[in-house]
Amino acid sequence: MRQSAVGDRPEPAVAGRPLGRRRWLVVAAVVLFAVGSLLLLEATNAGGGRDPAGQPESAADLGHIHGIGVNPADGRVYAGTHRGVFRLSEGELPVLVSDRVQDFMGFTVVGPDHFLAGGHPGDESSASVGLIESTDAGATWTSRSLDGRADFHSLQARHRFVYGYNYSTGELMVTADLEHWDTRSHVRLGDFAVSPADPDVVVGVTDRGVVRSQDGGRSFAAPAGPVLLLVSWAEDGALVGATPCGVVHASGDGGLTWDTRGTLNGLAEAVEAISGREIYAAADSAVFVSRDGGRTFAALTLEGASAPIEGCTHQH
Repeated sequence: MRQSAVGDRPEPAVAGRPLGRRRWLVVAAVVLFAVGSLLLLEATNAGGGRDPAGQPESAADLGHIHGIGVNPADGRVYAGTHRGVFRLSEGELPVLVSDRVQDFMGFTVVGPDHFLAGGHPGDESSASVGLIESTDAGATWTSRSLDGRADFHSLQARHRFVYGYNYSTGELMVTADLEHWDTRSHVRLGDFAVSPADPDVVVGVTDRGVVRSQDGGRSFAAPAGPVLLLVSWAEDGALVGATPCGVVHASGDGGLTWDTRGTLNGLAEAVEAISGREIYAAADSAVFVSRDGGRTFAALTLEGASAPIEGCTHQH
């Protein structure tokens, strides 16, 4: 009989048979596995629910949403967020599609499976990535221009041009090839939109009201109208905006006059007008859809839920 490692007592017997080396190894393996699982669980909880690569533990962990677009290739809704690019389906959990976890700002859909964005690298970095491009529906991204030199918070692709607002410098910039940029003006904007009918008509939003350009963003008229945080111009000519508190406004004359519609009941993060009736918007890290011109909104995904923000919902 093999002696134990502590003292000289014989090993205990089970059902009249001694526990051999093989059985002790099995027991030891089970114990080590259990201890390792507990340690891994504690480490995961301590890390805020993320794996070592920084991926969100749950696909629905969107974080702050910076941009929404509909991909013409599959008709699906995509969102650029603080934690990557997600594909959104009605009544389902969001699915992370990007190959990196970074802050995708200025996210916009250019064409079938063709996306553009700006933003910042992961790990809460303040560095900027310039203009980045994806041609596979957000799965992979490549740098196109101004890496480390431009912080594009808003991007618009229209009339064979890409318009970008460099938040760090206040420059409204335009490019035809994604590499060489023409700086049109220096202006403080929260967001902007380009007319689908005229490349020279640009509407921007400021903390004093809506501003309008008739020369491609080279100059802007004095602020007027509601104080909006976000703005989007649909292909059918409908112009839609949202206040910081999520009150939705719409204009049928290019921003000269505005009508108050519904509310997102939360702090607005993104808006995308597909038409005068179909509008997607984000508030408080949840995505919503309206099919009646912004008068009412419903949660798009399973995670979509927003409670009224006191002091915001009635500010028109």
